[in-house]
Amino acid sequence: MSSLLRQHAEQLYAQELEELQKQETGKRPANWKLTPQSVVTYLTGGKLQNGFEVTPKYIGNKRLMEIAVATLTTDRALLLYGLPGTAKSWVSEHLAAAVCGDSTMIIQGTAGTSEEAIRYGWNYARLLAEGPSEKALVETPVMRSMKDGKIVRIEELTRIGADVQDTLITILSEKTLPIPELNSEVQAVRGFNVIATANNRDKGVNELSSALKRRFNTVILPVLDSMDEEIDIVKRRVESFEKVMELPAEPPALAEIRRIVTIFRELRSGVTLDGKTKIKTPSGTLSTAEAISVVNNGLAMAAYFGDGQLKAADLAAGIIGSVVKDPVQDKLVWQEYLETVVKPREDWKDIYRACRDLL
Repeated sequence: MSSLLRQHAEQLYAQELEELQKQETGKRPANWKLTPQSVVTYLTGGKLQNGFEVTPKYIGNKRLMEIAVATLTTDRALLLYGLPGTAKSWVSEHLAAAVCGDSTMIIQGTAGTSEEAIRYGWNYARLLAEGPSEKALVETPVMRSMKDGKIVRIEELTRIGADVQDTLITILSEKTLPIPELNSEVQAVRGFNVIATANNRDKGVNELSSALKRRFNTVILPVLDSMDEEIDIVKRRVESFEKVMELPAEPPALAEIRRIVTIFRELRSGVTLDGKTKIKTPSGTLSTAEAISVVNNGLAMAAYFGDGQLKAADLAAGIIGSVVKDPVQDKLVWQEYLETVVKPREDWKDIYRACRDLL
């Protein structure tokens, strides 16, 4: 068992990537580790000819993954777009791991991300001592990916200021990164491409310019329609968390995961699963990622402050923390949901009491 808190996708799923490489028969694009077909198999799962089982990383419409992978074989960049918690970053990481065997070329977009973080920076001590030179240049993940023919990931592109976003236009259209201080440039090697993620729900979003949008092929990752698919995702991710953290707790019962997913889906949609009762929706997104976090936190509570078995009392604080983002508006929404939906359900008495005790 690795001592790393979180392994990169290419480390965690090294065996699967190796098995897929062994089974390769088709033609691979330049600098790709796998064929496009194998990349899709890695993402969506399946059984290989030798009987080896590849676990699904993305549970949803396979066609979306085929479009995403096909985009990366062209000179168009890929934009994964959707609401928070629709697995954009997860898919981005696994795409990079499968295509080039390296998901670490990443720029995390924030309001403070500067142009230098995308293009290149300078070692100022060396710059002052020697003047502009290649040795004084500090390479960014974008520059290294262009040189090595790899995938670079830009997370939360819409968090970055519009003027800094447009730094990408020359890189994406001309496949070159000018360095005027050295009167030179870096030209992209075949295999280079960009995978960006973006959402339009969070505060602080900067819309992409039309010029930049045209450089991307956009794949919209939807919120899962199927409840069973969402439960499956939560179950798989929680099991992975348990293995890494080595929690002394029993695996969560599927019934508890189903209750969390049910609560989140009903509050997201504004109606109960049977369609009979309309309810108010809170200000948060209540994504699948947040459901995973609630169960993980509940497991930690059960392991260290309970009897090792996941119970409603272990989950209550996590549920309320996810739902009640606005202490006034969301609290009223949650109280109403508790009284009108949770309380009448016979087999939900424990979760009703546990949540009421914390309000």
